[in-house]
Amino acid sequence: MAANTQDYDVITIGGGHNALITSAYLAQAGYKVGVFERRDIVGGAVSTKEIVPGYRFDLGGSAHILIRLTPIVQELKLEDYGLEYIELDPMFFAPFPDGDSVFFYRDEAKTINHLEAKFPGQGEAYARFLNDWRPLMLQIKDYFLSSPSPLELGKKMLGGKSPQVSWPYTFQTLFRPFGKVVDDYFTEEKIKTPLVWMAAQSGPPPTEPLSGPFVLWQPLYHEGGVARPKGGSGMLTQALAQHIKAHGGEVHLNAPVDKILVEDRRAVGIEVEGQIYTAKVVIAGTHAIETFNKLLPDEHRPKLAQRMRTGNGFGIMLRLALDSPISYSAHPGNDARVALQLLCRDRQQINTAFSDYKRGEPSQDPPIFAMSFSAVDDTLAPPGGEVLWLWAQYFPYELASGNWDERAEEVADKLIDTFEQYAPGTREKIVGKLFQHPVWLERELGLYRGNVMHLEMSMDQMFMLRPFLGMANYKTHLKGLYLTGASTHPGGGIMGASGRNAARIVLEDLEGKGV
Repeated sequence: MAANTQDYDVITIGGGHNALITSAYLAQAGYKVGVFERRDIVGGAVSTKEIVPGYRFDLGGSAHILIRLTPIVQELKLEDYGLEYIELDPMFFAPFPDGDSVFFYRDEAKTINHLEAKFPGQGEAYARFLNDWRPLMLQIKDYFLSSPSPLELGKKMLGGKSPQVSWPYTFQTLFRPFGKVVDDYFTEEKIKTPLVWMAAQSGPPPTEPLSGPFVLWQPLYHEGGVARPKGGSGMLTQALAQHIKAHGGEVHLNAPVDKILVEDRRAVGIEVEGQIYTAKVVIAGTHAIETFNKLLPDEHRPKLAQRMRTGNGFGIMLRLALDSPISYSAHPGNDARVALQLLCRDRQQINTAFSDYKRGEPSQDPPIFAMSFSAVDDTLAPPGGEVLWLWAQYFPYELASGNWDERAEEVADKLIDTFEQYAPGTREKIVGKLFQHPVWLERELGLYRGNVMHLEMSMDQMFMLRPFLGMANYKTHLKGLYLTGASTHPGGGIMGASGRNAARIVLEDLEGKGV
């Protein structure tokens, strides 16, 4: 089946941001790369389209935070290929129904002074929280930028010891539910709540054991900041595609891969609508379920692949085109529109939403993560207009009654009603919308059961156990077949660490002739 001369050195299946990052590093190293993407646009869940005339909608991830903690943009010189980041400062804004509000700024001192002025003692507590956990979290961040293994994890954890925190207390904190960790530092619920709601964006609820690190990530937001690509989140992946092409690679759109070709336990190529393409290396940037349970021939599917868990949905996104900007009752100023907006009364609201989810029902009172990036980027909407994204949790893929096609309007309407409590008059500004419920996410973006993280981000599917034991080092059981994407370490979110890590492993094998 395989030709003596391959069509490519490297074939990448899927055009998500991690797959493109892996491909870009390999193309930059001089290898001939071919990317095959089933949709008519690259980016996967990091893509942008004009859905309502004049309004550019992101179709997946929007806030660029984690990638700012990596050297990817600089190493690939993505500014040369059209990527321009806009800094968001304030980073976070938390309004409350009583008219109060809290801001978190990029500058730590400014944030500490703001919190201290509002809640005496709490600014000092925030400073202590950041100082206690920054060293350790910087080490964990570095671990995310390395291949997962017990040895690497041990080295990073031991290297990150904080002199202010004892190791018994450190491990106790890491293993606790993140909804409880904040109680060790803060007495004010209006500070605890936004910290916990931000931590919940990874998926697990605040009551989940072994989830402490999700809230301890807070110091790193001040390190890397929050930013947006001008023109939409998809400008990151557009720049990556341009980079690949500029280095001699090819990006094929509307090219769905039907199968991975295997000879003598070696991946030798792919089949796309009857056409065969061969390569020394095949990199699967697809969802791990797609890779192992659909693209591989039956006889090469690992038994452990059947145990991967996606869960029962996660959240929903309502994207709105507005004819004028939003205005919060708690803070009508522009700073509220610039920041990522954490709309949650208290931690109990998150827990109640999760209880609804466990019963198979959409949250009746959902906490919201709102974003209005037209406040900093006038390319997203017509003059005077606004784009508004409302992400809410928790919403099951499988509903106890009805289905998503039947209940979409009802749930979307409830979400707008909830947002109106914070920014009255928003409903009358709506001129168009896109509602992305869990079934939509599966149909359109290939996110099985609506999980934007691919696989559940629980401790038994993290680090060296992601996607499952034996497949965590971006290599598979087949020679020449590698993995990248949110199904692999370190998981979901716009970080690109998986793409960079996978590229390093593939390069080592190519240059050492280990493929």
